[in-house]
Amino acid sequence: MTAAYRHLRVRPEAHGFGAAVTGLRLAEPLAPPVLDEVRRAWTDHSVLCFPDQPLSHAQLEAFTAQIGPFGHDPYATPLEGHPHILEVRREPGETSRRFGATWHSDWSFLETPPAATLLHAKVTPPVGGDTLFADTYRAYESLSPVMRRLLDGLRAIHSPRRSHGSKGDFAKDQGQRAMDLVIGDQAEEARAQPLVRLHPVSRRRALYISPIYTIGIEGMAEEESQPLLDFLFARMLEDRFIYRHRWHPHMLTMWDNRCTIHYADGGYDGHRRVMHRTTVAGEVPMGVQ
Repeated sequence: MTAAYRHLRVRPEAHGFGAAVTGLRLAEPLAPPVLDEVRRAWTDHSVLCFPDQPLSHAQLEAFTAQIGPFGHDPYATPLEGHPHILEVRREPGETSRRFGATWHSDWSFLETPPAATLLHAKVTPPVGGDTLFADTYRAYESLSPVMRRLLDGLRAIHSPRRSHGSKGDFAKDQGQRAMDLVIGDQAEEARAQPLVRLHPVSRRRALYISPIYTIGIEGMAEEESQPLLDFLFARMLEDRFIYRHRWHPHMLTMWDNRCTIHYADGGYDGHRRVMHRTTVAGEVPMGVQ
């Protein structure tokens, strides 16, 4: 059982995946014991939200840096003067595909994908705009022992080509877009990652695949790998593993890309939505064999 928190209040979601954290001000540097408890809560619940946290650009950057060194965002243009902040903006009349509107773990095709993503709500629409998270720990743990043993030895192929490639979703999109995304042949890169990832802190195993970035399994033909991937995607996205996160102004949310995937929901056409996003650098994904 997790020890009680002394310096903050943690209210978990019903099944323990995701939690709200109160009793602290992120605009100020956190004392080491408080930061340790934030890290522990993040390990325990994978997704943390911090309600009512007004933050300037500098304050968002400072809190991110307390979690760890900044990550790299390869296919989106950051805010001018703030190279570590990406503005996720959608205007009322926009008809283009939503950024993040496919299930994914951020930049999982990189050699060292980001460990954490932080998203701060600046403008929230009156309806819609939720973010959905899937718990890939419990999705893996729900599989049979035989299936887990099979998956533990596999490596999945990750690539940004389906989204950012010259023939990807964003390249096909003819709608006007408020965000400046990088699209083209440079997004044809691909990298093998462990299909089952061992978390470096919790030491739990999680499925490390997503429908948009995972394009195959190393050593398998497509007709072999795709049915297996489709089965795993369907398992990961069962309702029992999903947390629907509702935003409020000034809310900061931080999630662990090593054991979750997420999806930016819609339902707010005709309204503006603005979020500021940072990432924390991760490590080379670790397999279990």
